[in-house]
Amino acid sequence: MSYFPNIDVVQYEGPKSNNPFAFKFYNPEEKVGDRTMEEILRFGVAYWHTFTEDLSDPFGAGTAIRPWDKYSGLDLAKARVDAAFEFFEKINAPYFCFHDVDIAPEGDTLRETNKNLDTIVAMIKDYMKDSKTKLLWNTVNNFTHPRFVHGAASSNHADVFAYAAAKVKKGLEVGKELGAENYVFWGGREGYETLLNTDMKLELDNLARFFHMAIDYAKEIGFDAQFLIEPKPKEPTSHQYDFDVASGYAFLQNYDLQDHFKFNIEANHATLAGHTFEHELRYARIHNMLGSVDANQGHPLLGWDTDEFPTDLYATTLAMYEILKNGGLGRGGLNFDAKVRRGSFEPEDLFTAHIAGMDSFAVGLKVAHRLIEDRVLDQVVEERYESFSKGIGLEIVEGKTDFHKLEAYALGLDEIKNSSGKLERIKSTINQYLLRVYADKE
Repeated sequence: MSYFPNIDVVQYEGPKSNNPFAFKFYNPEEKVGDRTMEEILRFGVAYWHTFTEDLSDPFGAGTAIRPWDKYSGLDLAKARVDAAFEFFEKINAPYFCFHDVDIAPEGDTLRETNKNLDTIVAMIKDYMKDSKTKLLWNTVNNFTHPRFVHGAASSNHADVFAYAAAKVKKGLEVGKELGAENYVFWGGREGYETLLNTDMKLELDNLARFFHMAIDYAKEIGFDAQFLIEPKPKEPTSHQYDFDVASGYAFLQNYDLQDHFKFNIEANHATLAGHTFEHELRYARIHNMLGSVDANQGHPLLGWDTDEFPTDLYATTLAMYEILKNGGLGRGGLNFDAKVRRGSFEPEDLFTAHIAGMDSFAVGLKVAHRLIEDRVLDQVVEERYESFSKGIGLEIVEGKTDFHKLEAYALGLDEIKNSSGKLERIKSTINQYLLRVYADKE
């Protein structure tokens, strides 16, 4: 049976199209530089938001109308797989991502849970034989069940640590079986509510021990996926150990893990940490730690993780600027960790939401590529820091000076003349480039 009988395969029709089920800017085969849009953007569909999300919130029951929800248990899980691969084909998705509990229900015991997983993984593997859609990454949910109330790898209870490890062991095996290109660790409960009852040193040490064990087991079974840490500052815990890229990177360095991990950066998590999306991407990029992206956006008036589909062209442009400067995402991709709004409850809304996100990043890609080609921002930065390319500035950069020499130099200065940062002019220039993308299609 078809779960989306009224939707055909989504095609590129250009910006003049009025078809809500067509791409206006994302043309998978169009080359930007020497690669196609599909090769650069590497879009992924998030299984949890797209196929298991019921659109409930703390103040209301779910509104989502999903034709597969007439089933339950393993039958529901199987129906979701059918729906998922129909969706992947019709949206032309190169990748998808999932947590273990997204694809299969938890049982009363870990053995029963693993048995359910084996059933659904076999079904997914069979679908993948004839599908272009690959597994970008998988992970396990070590945060929803009450057993993880005090954390998983950072739990105060050794039994919980062991249970979490067993789930990740299974997740690594599933990733290998399905050919996952990455494996993500999101510490949904790896943090604390209060320091009054927390042994922070033990929790951090245990978290590092957990990661080292995962590295060892992946090597043991020959699973060569890229390992990714996904930072988030708060929600559900008051303070999470993977607060942002900077704190996550410090953790990895401190525990000799930096050569085994990169970061999966989510836009909405960046804003919750008090950063811009591009800040987190830049910090990861300049440290060679940018691995993959969860593509979404938050609501500027709301202080929680709203996981909206990305439609802010300015944000997608600046994000793609960092990604292109990184040389692309390598084995990573742009996973739509985003959900339709509670009032967008019809199955067709899943398509229009993904189309909006894919078009938005396609625009961002083209604008960012032109900004880089024309060296717009490069020239701005070079001019602004020109004083470090000659004279005393060059001596500072090359380590050829000290406080004595700098003092002598400063004492000889009559005045210091700063130059304007020209921020408004820069933003106006980016606006010009954004508008040209549409003009070129006219």
